[in-house]
Amino acid sequence: MAEAANRELAKQARLLRSLHEPGDPLVLPNAWDAASAAAVEAAGFAVVATGSAAVADALGYADHEAAPVDEMFAAAARIAAAVSVPVTVDLESGYGLPATELVDRLLAAGAVGCNLEDTSHRDGGLSDVDAQAAWLAEVRSAASAAGVDVVVDARTDVFVRQVGEPEERVDEAVRRGRAYLGAGADCVYPILVDREETIARLVDGMGGPVNVLAGPHAPSLARLAGIGVARVSYGPRLHRLAQSYLADLLARVGRGESPWPAS
Repeated sequence: MAEAANRELAKQARLLRSLHEPGDPLVLPNAWDAASAAAVEAAGFAVVATGSAAVADALGYADHEAAPVDEMFAAAARIAAAVSVPVTVDLESGYGLPATELVDRLLAAGAVGCNLEDTSHRDGGLSDVDAQAAWLAEVRSAASAAGVDVVVDARTDVFVRQVGEPEERVDEAVRRGRAYLGAGADCVYPILVDREETIARLVDGMGGPVNVLAGPHAPSLARLAGIGVARVSYGPRLHRLAQSYLADLLARVGRGESPWPAS
């Protein structure tokens, strides 16, 4: 039974990896619980991804590894059980877990991909690039040993942390991204970049698939495809919109109004 499950996970990992096509990006409207994951699959998306901020919020915790790791993996397991498509999970900076345990717990949850970021939540800054690359190499090695080639999306927080002068950040993100790809990552995620020119420079410089965060100021999906982006994530933004809509409905009820759409 375990062998059959591993074969299915390995198949899903191969599918997930194959969908990272520059110019035809994998679009990920991130889910936060089983119901939202099922909705993503029902809408026709090929993969379900989680966002740590949305999942943590749904569980009653703050983001940035404030949620207990057991609860985050339990949420990932419920999400994976609710869908038939591959699942990739935002694991922040790994919760301090050894690489082998992280991979084992990811696979036990039924997921075949993960985001791993280079923010150190213990130190509050960016991890050393060589140390982060070594950590990603350990994750890759652990996945190979487990028999499932887990898809690793290496997030770099150069733009989040505003490292160095603005004109230096693209070069620093590229330096980190190339190191992470060299260590075995499948994709690089320079989060919080929304200027088309900057995204194009990152795509040109990375030498591998690039993930971009969708948002109100980011280029359209068509433009991102034209630039050569391979993956587009919506992060916690759909969750926030859903919560905003819920707040509006509750306000209507509180005023004695009907929350139902006009027929």
